[in-house]
Amino acid sequence: MTDNYNNDDNYRSDDLTGSSESAYSDNSSENNYTSESTFKSEEYSDKSSFAYTSENSSKPKKNSKLGVACKCGVVLLASGVIVAGVVQISKFLNDSKPELIQFSGDTGRNIANPVSNEGEEENDMPSLIELASRSDAKPIPDIVDSIMPSVVGVASTFEFEPQSSFSVWGWSPEPQMQKMRSTGTGFIITDDGYIVTNAHVVYDTDYDAGEAIEVTVLFSDETEHEADIIAYDSKTDIAVLKVNETKLTPAVLGDSDDLRVGELVIAVGNPLGFDLFGTVTSGIISALNRKIDINEKKINLIQTDAAINSGNSGGPLLNSCGQVIGINSAKMSSSYSSNLASIEGLCFAIPIKEAKAIIDDLINYKYVTGRPQLGLIGTKDITEAQSHYWNIPVGVLVISMEEDGAVDRAGIKPGDVIIDIDGNAVSTRQELNEINDQFKAGDTIPITVSRNGQDIRISVTLQEDKNITSNKKRSFERY
Repeated sequence: MTDNYNNDDNYRSDDLTGSSESAYSDNSSENNYTSESTFKSEEYSDKSSFAYTSENSSKPKKNSKLGVACKCGVVLLASGVIVAGVVQISKFLNDSKPELIQFSGDTGRNIANPVSNEGEEENDMPSLIELASRSDAKPIPDIVDSIMPSVVGVASTFEFEPQSSFSVWGWSPEPQMQKMRSTGTGFIITDDGYIVTNAHVVYDTDYDAGEAIEVTVLFSDETEHEADIIAYDSKTDIAVLKVNETKLTPAVLGDSDDLRVGELVIAVGNPLGFDLFGTVTSGIISALNRKIDINEKKINLIQTDAAINSGNSGGPLLNSCGQVIGINSAKMSSSYSSNLASIEGLCFAIPIKEAKAIIDDLINYKYVTGRPQLGLIGTKDITEAQSHYWNIPVGVLVISMEEDGAVDRAGIKPGDVIIDIDGNAVSTRQELNEINDQFKAGDTIPITVSRNGQDIRISVTLQEDKNITSNKKRSFERY
C-alpha cells in the first residue's frame, strides 16, 4: 500500500515537475503540456538527448527563396494564360459580330463604343426608317419644314334642304334650307394660287347639297383667303381651287410610278378640323394599284398604313425625298366601314401621276378630256330572281338616256336589257362601267341588248364626257 501510494505520489510529482517516462512524454506532446520549453528525460540522460518542440515553435525553413520564386512563376504563368485567353475571345467576338447580330436578331446600335478595336467604324444594322427610305432621302423634320408652307386647310359651307319632318303641327310642308360646314386639306401646286384637294371636300353627296356655296382656305401662317372652285371630278375625287394670291410656295410633285411596297411615306393634313392643323403621320406603302369602287367606278389607289382620318382628305402624301406622290382621301378608307375609328392601318391615296392629267384638264377645260360615255342616265340591275319573275334576261335594264347621246344615236331604247358589251357578259351597271372605261372617246364597241325576247347586236360610238361641273345638285351620273 505504501509503495502504491508512493508511486502515485511520484506520478503526481512528475506531473507537477514536468518529468515523466518517454511514453508519457509522447502523450504530453499531444496534449501540449509544454509550449515553449524543452526538457530532457532523466531516464535517457546518459544517451543522446531528445529535444521536444511544440507546434507553436518555429521550424527551420529549407530553400525558402526557391519556393517563393516558384510561386511567383506559377502566378505569372497563370496571369499570362488568362490575359491571352481574354484577348483571343475579344478578337473572336469582334470579328464575328455581324454574324452574331444576324443570328441573334439584335439590330440595336452600340452607342457606347461606336468604333471597333481596329479603329474602323462599325457597320451597325440600320433603323426601320433608314431601311424604308430612299438612298437620297431627307430627314423627316426637313421634309415637314419644306412642305408645311404648301399645305392649306379647306373649309366649305354647304346649303341643303332637309327631308320633311313631323312635328306637333304635323308634317312640315316647306322645310327651311339649312347650312353646314365641313373641313378638309389641300396643297398648293402653283405660285399663283392653284390648290388641289378632294372633290368630296367641295361637293357633297351625303346630304345631296351639291357644290359648296362658299370655300375658304387657311394657310400655314394662319391667314384666311376666299377660294373659287375651278372644277372637280367626282369619279376620281379630285378638285381644283384658286385663290387670288401670288408668290406662294408650291409643293414639289414626284412620280408615283417609282414607288415600291414597303417604302417610307409621310402624310400631312388637318384631322378632325383646324385645331389639329398640320398633323404629320408616317408609315409605309402597304400596296400599290389597289382597285377601289368609288361612285360605281374602280379607282387605282395607293394603300398605306400612315394615319389618314376625316379632315386629312385632299392633303399630300410624300415620299422620303419630300415629293408629293399621292393625294390622301379619307373617303376611300371610309368605304370599308361607316366608322372611321374602327379602321387602323388601312388608308388610301390617289397616285399623283394619274392625278396630274386630271388636274391639268380641270384647270384648262373644266372637265376630264377623252373620258368615254354611253349617255345612259337611269338603269337597273336585273338579278336572277327578277329575271325569272319578269321573264327577262339578267343584265342592265335601260330606263332613261341622254338625248342625242351615244346609245340614243346607236338606236338603243328604254326597256332594252344590255347583256353584253364588247363580247363580255354583264349583269350590273358596275361591270358595264368597268368595260366602258377601258376605251376612249371615239371608239366604237359592240353592245348586245335583249328586246322583246330577241338579242340585238348594236355598234355604239362612244362620246366624250363633257360634263362640266356647276353649282347644281347632283341628280345623276353620266356614263
